Order: sequence, then structure tokens, then C-alpha cells
Amino acid sequence: MNKIFGFIFCLVQVAVFGQTSPIQQTPTLQRSEGLGDNNDPLNARDAKSTNIKEFERPPVEDYKIISVKRDTLYVDTTLTIEKDYKFNYLRKDRYGLLPFANTGQTNNTLIHHFDNRRTTPGYIANARHFAYQEVEDIKYHYLPTPLTELFYKSAFEQGQQLDAFFTLNIHPRLNMSIAYKGVRSLGKYQNALTSSGNFRFAGSYNTKNKRYYIKAHWVAQDLSNQENGGLTTLGIEQFNSGDEDFDDRSRLPVNFEDAENILDGTRVYVNHHYNIIQKQDSLKDYSIRVGHIFNSENKFYRYSQDAANDLFGEAFRQTDFSDRTDHEETYNELNLVYEDKKLGQLKFQANATYFNYGYDAVLIQGIDQDGDGIDEQTVRVPNRIQTTTIAVGGGYKNKIGGFDILGDAQVNVSGDFDGYNIYGEAGYAIDKDKRFSASILSNARPAGFNHLLFQSNYINYNWSNQEAYATVKTNTLTAQLDSKKWVNLKASAATIKDYAYFALDPVDSLVNSFQTSESINHLQVTASKNIKYKKFNLDLTATYQNVSGAEGVLNVPDFVGRGSLYFTDRLFKKALFLQTGFTANYFTKYNLNAYDPILAEFYVQNSQEFGNFPLLDFFINMKVRQTRIFLKAEHFNSSFTGNDFYSAPGYPYRDFNIRFGIVWNFFL
Repeated sequence: MNKIFGFIFCLVQVAVFGQTSPIQQTPTLQRSEGLGDNNDPLNARDAKSTNIKEFERPPVEDYKIISVKRDTLYVDTTLTIEKDYKFNYLRKDRYGLLPFANTGQTNNTLIHHFDNRRTTPGYIANARHFAYQEVEDIKYHYLPTPLTELFYKSAFEQGQQLDAFFTLNIHPRLNMSIAYKGVRSLGKYQNALTSSGNFRFAGSYNTKNKRYYIKAHWVAQDLSNQENGGLTTLGIEQFNSGDEDFDDRSRLPVNFEDAENILDGTRVYVNHHYNIIQKQDSLKDYSIRVGHIFNSENKFYRYSQDAANDLFGEAFRQTDFSDRTDHEETYNELNLVYEDKKLGQLKFQANATYFNYGYDAVLIQGIDQDGDGIDEQTVRVPNRIQTTTIAVGGGYKNKIGGFDILGDAQVNVSGDFDGYNIYGEAGYAIDKDKRFSASILSNARPAGFNHLLFQSNYINYNWSNQEAYATVKTNTLTAQLDSKKWVNLKASAATIKDYAYFALDPVDSLVNSFQTSESINHLQVTASKNIKYKKFNLDLTATYQNVSGAEGVLNVPDFVGRGSLYFTDRLFKKALFLQTGFTANYFTKYNLNAYDPILAEFYVQNSQEFGNFPLLDFFINMKVRQTRIFLKAEHFNSSFTGNDFYSAPGYPYRDFNIRFGIVWNFFL
């Protein structure tokens, strides 16, 4: 403990004394007439003539973050309770997710959202995708000076996690960024090592006449986990007993210690457009641009094990085997966007997506139906799904009166995958504090690739459902009220038809893929409110869920809640901002989904209920200029509220731990 506080004290000293000078120096190029455009530093030729000029660093609002959808934010160096919620491995608010014991492992889903707008099959190895960075996770920047962000957080036993990011505008019209996120953590339990790496390189550019714009990135990421299959029956008994002899979690027996899975992916993304007609003051009140989006991504998922385990049934090969699934996806889109003041923005687009998913060989499997040693049936499991899907669609966006209107639609017109998506949204600002919006979504798409085709060394994990499974159809209505003075409220009602899921087969009690023809109705209501009294704050979020229709197919807790009570103040002549308090997470007892390491998927189980245990954290967070320091005692109540906390059947949640870290921004 003394080492931890000593480390934090050193950080505070460095942050205070290393950032006290508000004045920085930078060279300014001086150019003679005729040597280039003085408004365009790229044309500078007289680099020898310089003049040192002192100036204060530009305001933080000038450091802009631009999403792939062209939404713009600015770099935020404040310390809020939301920053505490996002200070984790995912760097996202994990409300509605239940993390596993070790940093870098997967998360169980407590709150389900049915707002996916894809018209093609979902990802492989979904449990590995929580930390997998997608296209929308990559940001682009516009900066007056270079910017660096360093993220560090301690892990569990012999490991650390670091996310280092650097970006600069080489020129006002050219931005480049490079980043690497690395995690390695041994974990408290046997064979639970996590190791992951994520490299990102991104850039954006526009021409001087502002006709051509491009955003592009290259990402390489690998997420590797050792797998132990969870605790054995004896291990669960020892954990539940609360016996001090088993406080060392490495002594608890696990189902196996020789397995590992990895998700590896590389992506090249290019999004560019050309303004054919530009708005020019009052001469033209409309614009036309043509755009192209290219996205090529190659992934593979591999599960390897030294020896087959009876937990997953019989196996073709008993020792030293590896199952590998390859997934290649290449997306090309051409679009045309027309925009004027009255009509709004109209978009027309057509896209083609090439899929190449599968395995190296076709599997021909004999089935002995009556146990006499003779195969009465032969099943052929293909090795590949290879097709090109062509889709057309459009979008609309406008402000009519006080209403913000937007919508888009797309339908697959060619290829092996049927699907469509229709989305519409309307929003109205009641006043400066209150805004109401409502949306409707109608989506149809195939089940995920893991449902359609899977091969494994384990005999039970081989299936092909391309012809048998119907398109999954989802209809969702959503209403939302945003108000700081009142309450933030969001309600959604979804109906899902032909829902695909993983569950235990009643015949052999092994995991298999299923699809129900019964409709599922899902209702969700979430309310959040931050209450402030002097230097005290209370942040509350609560979610109610209800599922009707098909029974035992989609299990959710009735109630999920989170509350934070904390104190804030400025100390040391306002040089340090302090935030300290407690956070409690809770969900009601229900049939929590189980985890399958071969598929890297969660599956439905209806025999064990988990939940109804509080997760209490105590935190001390500090901010010195652009440095945020975090110290947290996680799940400090674990020793006195009972050993009934699980992230999934057989996988205990985290014990009490003290963890610390920083987020440090450098503005050069």
C-alpha cells in the first residue's frame, strides 16, 4: 500500500512541477515574396529564416476529434464520474457488462440492445469482440499542436496495460496519428493469462480548395487468452465455502490447463469523397459530392488444446490439435450526396461485400444412431461460405421547423444473404435543457457465421445451417428524453423473430446452435440522473428489462443498477482537483449465460441462477492540469458479503483488489 501511495505522490509532483509553465516557444517560418503562398506552410521554401515567438498554448477546444460519421468533439481533459466509468480495459463505460476475473478476458452481457443495422451475418467469436476495435472506434483529429495521450493501469499478477497515442497535424490539412494498446495479465486463477496488442495508424487530408477529403486507417490487433474451462465442481465448492485456505485462487482446480484461443485481425479502411459542386456563399445554396468507401478486413480465430477434454464430448484427435476459422470481408461502397438548405441532405448508395469464411477441408461425418457401431447416416459439413452480396439504399437528413429528421434504408438485391434495414428518427429540442427523440428500426439479416457454419476437432461442434436457418427479423421502437434538470430516460421495445442462439442440447447436454420460430418481445427502460449538493454528487442509473414470448431463449435480469456517491473539491491553491467516493453495481438474480471457450460465445443455460450480490468500489481520483490519476479499491466487500459472485457459471467475478493508473495528455 505504501508503494502505491508513494507512486501516486511522485506522479502528482511530476504533474505539478512539469506543467507549471503556461508559456511555450515555437519557431515561425518567415518567407520572402514570390517564394510561395504565405497561407500554405507546405509551400514554404525559406527554412533558414526563423523568428522565435512566444505564445500560450491554444485552448483545448481547438483540439478536435472527428468521427468517421463526421461528428466533431474536442479533447476533454476534465475529470468527471464518466471518466472514472471509462477507466478500464475497454476504455468504455461498461454499464450493462459483467467482466471476467482477469483484465483482457471477455464480459457477460446483462443489458441487451437490439439496434444492430447490419444486413449481413454477424461476427465470429463474439465474446472476443468486446475489445476489438471496429471502424467507428477509430477517430481522426484536427490540432493546432501535436497531442500525446498515455493510458496506464495496473493488471492482475505480473502484468500491466498501456495505451499510447500520438497525433499531429503535419499541415493544417493533413493529420496523422499512431497508437498502440498492449495488455498482459497473468490473472489470479490457473491458466488465465491474457495478452493482447492493438496497433492503429490513421490519417486524414483535404485539398486546399476543399473539394477532396479522405480519411483512412490501418489496424492490426490480436487478442489472446488462455482458457481453463472454469472451476471444477470441487473448485466451485471450495470457492463458495469462503475457506481462507482457498483465498489464493491459484489453488482452486480448473477443468483444464492446456487451452488457448486467439482472435487476430487486420483492417485497411479508406473513406473519401469529392465535392463536385460546392456551396459558395449566396451564389449556391446546394452541394453535390460523390464518395467511395473501401474496407478490407481479414480475421482468424483459433482454439488450440494439448489434449481433448470430455467436458466438450468426443474428439476426432485426442492430443495437440488446433481449430482455425478464417474470415475475409471486403466492402466497397459508391455514394452520391445532394444537400441544400430547404430539401436537406439526400444520399444514394450502392455497395458490394465479398465474404470468404470457413475452413481448409470438408468434413464427412458418420452418425451411429442406434449405438451398434455402424453408421446409419453420413453428414457432410462444408468448409466454406463464399459469396458477394450487393445492396442498394439511401439516406435523408434535415431540420424541419424544430424537428431534426434523419433516416436510412438498405436492401440486399443480390447474393446468398437476404437482408434489409429501415431506420427513421425524429428529435425535438423542447428547450436548452430538454430534448426528446424517437426512432424506429426494422432489420432483417442472417444469423451469425458461427451459427451458419462451424467445424472443430470436437465432434459435437460441427454443423452447417445455411439452408435450415431463416433470416433473423428485428423490429425496435425507441424513445428518449435527455434533460440534466429532470432525468435522462430511454425506453425501447423490440420484437425478434427467428432468433438464433447457443444453448445446451437436451439430448447430450453439449453446446449447439438453435433457432426459435417463436417471437421474442424485449422491453427495456433506463433512467439516469446526477444530483449535486454543494461538493457532493450522486450519480444514479437504473435499467428495467422484461422478456416475453419464447421461454428460456433470451435470459435477462429484471433490474440492473449503478450508483456513485462522491465528493469533489480543489486543493493546493486549486492546483489539484480531487474526486473520491463509492460506486455500487447490482443486478437481480437470473439464469446468467454460460461461456464456451471453443466458440468464444456465450450460451443460454436454465439450471443455475446468479446475481443479487452488490459490487462495491471505493475510488480516489485526482487531476493536475492535463493529468488524471486513478486509485480504486475494487469489490472491497467481497470478503464480508459471501462468495456467491460469478461472471458466468464456473467463472467467479473479481475479488478485492487495489488498482491504480493514469491518463496523461501532453500538448506540445
